[in-house]
Amino acid sequence: MNASIVISIDKEKCKGCQLCVFFCPSKNLILSEDLNKKGIKSAKVKDASSCSGCGLCFLVCPDCCIEIYEK
Repeated sequence: MNASIVISIDKEKCKGCQLCVFFCPSKNLILSEDLNKKGIKSAKVKDASSCSGCGLCFLVCPDCCIEIYEK
């Protein structure tokens, strides 16, 4: 767990494929209840402080919607 890790998900680019949700080892990603402009539920972070910064979500996202960086 690293409090200085930031995950940014572009909800408008996200197509809701859930690859990031399935591959997150800490099960820290879920689908939002809110819809984006395309009417799709995008991925969102449950608890930013629980992110280890492993980068699996970034690597598996086919549309490059996820950025991970340190504060």
